[in-house]
Amino acid sequence: GWLSDLLVGEFGLISMGLNYSISIVLPIVTVFFLVFGILEDTGYFPRLTVLTNSAFRLVGVNGKATLPIVLGFGCVTMATLASRILETKKERIIVVALLALAVPCSAQLGVILALTAALSLRAVLLIAGIIFVEFVLVGRIMSAMIKGATSDFILELPPLRAPKLSNILLKTWARVKWFLREALPFFLIATLILYLLEASGGLRLVYRAVRPVVAGFLGLPVETAQVFIIGFFRRDYGAAGLYKLWESGMLAGNQIVVALLVMSLFLPCLATLIVMIKELGFRWALGILLFVMAMSLLSGGLLNLALTLTGVTI
Repeated sequence: GWLSDLLVGEFGLISMGLNYSISIVLPIVTVFFLVFGILEDTGYFPRLTVLTNSAFRLVGVNGKATLPIVLGFGCVTMATLASRILETKKERIIVVALLALAVPCSAQLGVILALTAALSLRAVLLIAGIIFVEFVLVGRIMSAMIKGATSDFILELPPLRAPKLSNILLKTWARVKWFLREALPFFLIATLILYLLEASGGLRLVYRAVRPVVAGFLGLPVETAQVFIIGFFRRDYGAAGLYKLWESGMLAGNQIVVALLVMSLFLPCLATLIVMIKELGFRWALGILLFVMAMSLLSGGLLNLALTLTGVTI
């Protein structure tokens, strides 16, 4: 019945919401918090933010952005919450937008790396290069367009010291509790929305709407449309779907490169969107969402056009 589907169905609160957040995301962020605790307790992390400060100034933020950007490779939802470490709203908006656009979470990254095994080195470098250039360009453009100043970067450097196990474990546990309290509800809300969309037939309408763009502009099989949409609700499912398409021989040659680029730049997951609304407000969250979607599709379409016109096979 509907209750069984709601709890343990394909998009169930337990089978997807709790399972995804507890069995996949929690171990990843726990390891990250453990490593972060070691870096923090040794006094090295403040030095790392100083080292990266000049690089992050290029995109209109300071070295404190190191934490959310690095955390984003574990879980973008958590990284969006961690953007609170930045002192001005302008900096938080820039970092959240960069996380949504150019930082794949670990669940997605693992499948993407598996797919790169099918590509040449130059194809991998091309994808990474495009993402890096967009990261810098988008950061600089947003920094110029958004009103407000970048906060001063004043940081006291503690002495380097040997880490204490008790300190590390206490900090890690405190941060894990924070994750369970702050992020877990958003995963459950996102799962509930996905269940309602699937049950009402809304997902099928979305699939039909995006097929012309996927098949025409991007030059990909129509089945890829479903992969991209599912990626919005669960990024690892989307990436895994892309892997299955490649495995079945439906993606070949330049199509893999275009699909990987779009998937890497595509919308953040629904849980991240809900956190973005909470942190930045509905208008900024919607603006970032539409911008990221446009950038990912435009990047993939232009790459497809360039490869088609030049006749280059990567």
